[in-house]
Amino acid sequence: MLAILLIILISASAILWIASRTWRVNRRREQLTQTPFPHAWRAILKKRIPFFRSLPADLQLQLKKHIQVFIAEKQFVGCDGLEIDDDIRVTVAAQACLLLLNRKTDFYPHLKEILIYPSVFIVNNEQRDSNGLVSERRRVLSGESWQHSKVILSWQTAKEGAAVPNDGSNVVIHEFAHQLDQEDGHANGAPILTHSQDYASWSTVMMQEYQHLVEASQSQQYSLFSYYGATNPAEFFAVISEVFFEQPHDFLALHTALYNELSSFYKLDPVNWH
Repeated sequence: MLAILLIILISASAILWIASRTWRVNRRREQLTQTPFPHAWRAILKKRIPFFRSLPADLQLQLKKHIQVFIAEKQFVGCDGLEIDDDIRVTVAAQACLLLLNRKTDFYPHLKEILIYPSVFIVNNEQRDSNGLVSERRRVLSGESWQHSKVILSWQTAKEGAAVPNDGSNVVIHEFAHQLDQEDGHANGAPILTHSQDYASWSTVMMQEYQHLVEASQSQQYSLFSYYGATNPAEFFAVISEVFFEQPHDFLALHTALYNELSSFYKLDPVNWH
């Protein structure tokens, strides 16, 4: 009986601790969003983020509040001599938080650090072939999302992606779509959906469209989506997220069912912004 009581007390204490921590986090976020948005940050949005002006007023306000929380909670780290300033923080945060609008969010809970390189960077990976031989592969990247704690970005690519908001290419949207996909512990192109019954439709539409892109890439046929999305379902989700926000009219016209799936997931309809 004593052991059972002890287990109950430990469980109750854990629940209370979690509830207390959640309350503290929410309270801190509420306090952050009640402070005025800095004028200097407004100037950065005007300079770097042309899509901001096209957002409805309520989404503009949401985005500014999200930026405040994001910058307060995430650590930006400069690499290869790059010095982090508010220009970098606000430009990256604005694009990353676009994916969180209108949704219940915990602000990319697994993400701790955002590493920023001045330009593209080189990543060395070990690769094992079918015979077990291990070799090193060097890749030149503009962005990378780690399942645990980190996103890596090229500042040059990030600011260029923000400056041209209608070309269907945005490295920040791409990498932070990966973060959403990875929140359940798996990078498989199936982020956490609102309702369990949503997964059946999501899976059917996504796999059909993914297969169409694979076939288009193999035959070099035109596709609205980059062939890089044919790499695997996780990359497909990240690629179509870029196009969803940047070329919504073409997306809706050519891939209506897929557009509707993303619109349901993101709780947004970018067609009405442009």
